[in-house]
Amino acid sequence: MKGRCFCGKVQISTSEPPLVVRSCWCRDCQYLGAGSATVNAVFRNDQVSIAGNLADYQSSADSGAKMTRSFCANCGTAVSSRSNTKPDLVVLRVGLFDDRAALSPSLTIWTDSAPEWGCWNKELPSAPRQLPPAG
Repeated sequence: MKGRCFCGKVQISTSEPPLVVRSCWCRDCQYLGAGSATVNAVFRNDQVSIAGNLADYQSSADSGAKMTRSFCANCGTAVSSRSNTKPDLVVLRVGLFDDRAALSPSLTIWTDSAPEWGCWNKELPSAPRQLPPAG
């Protein structure tokens, strides 16, 4: 699977399927997703190649994890997130991938943080907050 940021200066690829794909309604993701949830695919670091100039932003997540979020340094597209609680994993934004149909979410997390108008597939499993780390 291949993909890119909005301007194309950051390229991503993986030959393996993700460990999990989930929608996240935590408040941080709502900021990153312009008010909505983000859709994220979790991979092992050694399964992913990211090429291009990234800028990093470090913060603490609602879960307490120390996060490093990476963005295209040119266009600002959110590319990845990494947590100190699972340093062997990388979370990629599904919108980067050329074939997004192959990456539909299997669950929704942080539903307690979603606004009243928030929409997600109620037929999928959900969690009010963070689940234990994937992998």
